[in-house]
Amino acid sequence: MRTSVELGEGVRVRITQQVPRLSGAMSTSVEGEIIRVGQQKTGSWYAHSKDKKLWIDRVELRKDDGEIAHVNLDQHSHVEILTGD
Repeated sequence: MRTSVELGEGVRVRITQQVPRLSGAMSTSVEGEIIRVGQQKTGSWYAHSKDKKLWIDRVELRKDDGEIAHVNLDQHSHVEILTGD
């Protein structure tokens, strides 16, 4: 994941995620303006971590149609900063 300085509120991004499968990777993308970015804890227990919980990187986006999308980032996620071309 990029630093929070690059991925801040109001930055327009495209997030592409891939799910590896035996028949080939499945890919999906979402574009929007960042509302919030950071780590949030899940309900899963994980030893030797902060609060003994599993923490994941999350981005909250506002899509062009106004829909709010919550995206969990992992090693298969690619975040592209979009410019106003």
